[in-house]
Amino acid sequence: MWRRLGRLSVIALAVAGADQLLKAVMVPWLQDGPVTLVPGFARLVLAYNTGAAFSSFAGVTGARWALVGATLVALTVAVWAAAGPLGRHRGTLWSLALICGGALGNLIDRLRLGSVVDFVDLYAGNWHWPVFNLADTAITVGGVYLAWTLIRGKA
Repeated sequence: MWRRLGRLSVIALAVAGADQLLKAVMVPWLQDGPVTLVPGFARLVLAYNTGAAFSSFAGVTGARWALVGATLVALTVAVWAAAGPLGRHRGTLWSLALICGGALGNLIDRLRLGSVVDFVDLYAGNWHWPVFNLADTAITVGGVYLAWTLIRGKA
């Protein structure tokens, strides 16, 4: 169990560290405005999300601390799952580690800044996917892979 938790911690801290490093580079670089990566599809733009996923709860009084609490609960559940039978499977452990790393990356922003730094903007015409960051990507990939392994009965 301790070896699994150590592995989870290393992966999660690496993801959170990469997320924070990337944000530290993007914030000053994007201060002057968006940078187009693929015209008509992808650009980098500086955005501060005070809410949760897709900016839900943005502007709600007390949302910051409610989201901090929810993140701490989610991290506790993920560590508990990794310590138990689910953590014995490599794919499940990686999924939980990605989720934890992304949650930590966004938690650091929320505690430090009061909002989460986002910068990847995918769009087609006037339709825009909500702006996101590396932490959000890690949470999504980890969550999808965790669901896939659980549905397939491989966890």
